[in-house]
Amino acid sequence: MDVIHRNSSVFARLHSLIFLLLFFLKPLIVVSAADDPTGAITRFQKYLQINTAHPNPDYSAAANFILSQAKALALEYQTLEFIKGKPVILLKWPGKNPDLPSILLNSHTDVVPAELQKWNHPPFDAHLDQAGNIYARGSQDMKCVGMQYLEAIRRLKDSGFHPVRTVYLSFVPDEEIGGHDGAEKFAESEIFREMNVGIVLDEGLASTNENYRVFYAERCPWWLVIKATGAPAHGSKLYDNSAMENLLKSIESVMKFRAAQFDMVKTGLKAEGDVISANMVFLKAGTPTPTGFVMNLQPSEAEAGFDIRLPPTADQPSLERRIAEEWAPSSRNMTFEFKQKVSVNKHGKPILTATDSSNPWWALLEEAVKKASGKLGKPEIFPASTDARHFRTRGLPAIGFSPMANTPILLHDHNEFLSQAEYLRGIEIYESIIQAYASYMNKDDAKDEL
Repeated sequence: MDVIHRNSSVFARLHSLIFLLLFFLKPLIVVSAADDPTGAITRFQKYLQINTAHPNPDYSAAANFILSQAKALALEYQTLEFIKGKPVILLKWPGKNPDLPSILLNSHTDVVPAELQKWNHPPFDAHLDQAGNIYARGSQDMKCVGMQYLEAIRRLKDSGFHPVRTVYLSFVPDEEIGGHDGAEKFAESEIFREMNVGIVLDEGLASTNENYRVFYAERCPWWLVIKATGAPAHGSKLYDNSAMENLLKSIESVMKFRAAQFDMVKTGLKAEGDVISANMVFLKAGTPTPTGFVMNLQPSEAEAGFDIRLPPTADQPSLERRIAEEWAPSSRNMTFEFKQKVSVNKHGKPILTATDSSNPWWALLEEAVKKASGKLGKPEIFPASTDARHFRTRGLPAIGFSPMANTPILLHDHNEFLSQAEYLRGIEIYESIIQAYASYMNKDDAKDEL
């Protein structure tokens, strides 16, 4: 057994070494011209091969690539830097009636980090396997959507289509870390106000069945840190209200709440986006040493962090009372703070996009997807957060939609991939949507034209 173990270790180290060599060499893996006559897959791969993972995203390379695509499509373009080194790339396809509210197609250029050794293919090689799957960080979240916008416009231009409404495309940074230096500043800018946006399309999620998922709202992040204090003591001493004891009571209370919410999802009573999620994301306690922690000292402080997500219809005051009275009561020497707390718009109302007849953009989306032989599922609340919220807070309708059907949900996961067939199908879907949106005129618009 020892010999087998040693050999396994050698092979494991050799495998890791080969993987890292392949990663740093970063070969250009693209399909042949015969298999990709339009070049759509090749362009997608090139975008995916730009490493825009945090904490050091290569925004400059991404911006240069997007600008090269804009020039090839004869789109107007500009680079905005609300924060130095974090470019917002804004493209424009002018409409025949620039006075009409415009269409904004938003996507983000950044991606989350990838654990290299846990991927079957290097995450920034955009490897296309024999089954037709493209493996890359960002293949689902959400470089696919940004490129599908561009490819759909390429097809529309080639067909001779001319939009009535102006179509904008925004490629923004930092969505994966909150979007505060990207979409939020963009949405607050004078440039954005002058764009006269009427509808925003942003990202959605993959669907494991044939129905595309579509989102009209999202759960809002409450990033909560709970801190407990107590007297330091010898590791052998038994006493009440130690920092660790009090924090564990809080963690247990949060976990019970989480289990009750999760049970409603498991039993089918509610969808994931309709419940409050609470997940512990860090635990900080103990006195560190160069080799570990001091074992005979009970710490005087301990804290835990929780990623809490609230649907816009949640009873927020009730949750705030629960936090103050049960999860972090001052009677147990506990305090809490929110690292981020987003919930309602400036008027104190839930952030929602209408899905009824009051919102013509919703019906147009449904009709356009159907026209392209696609199927939409029931409107949902997005379970996490996207940049769409920065536009919804300004009173704009924003719809989350990523045309990926029959696809496992792999955003932020190892071995994220999207099939080339599904990617190309998504271009057709966006072609139909953009054409419908850019051609839309209501009764008052038609009168103005006359």
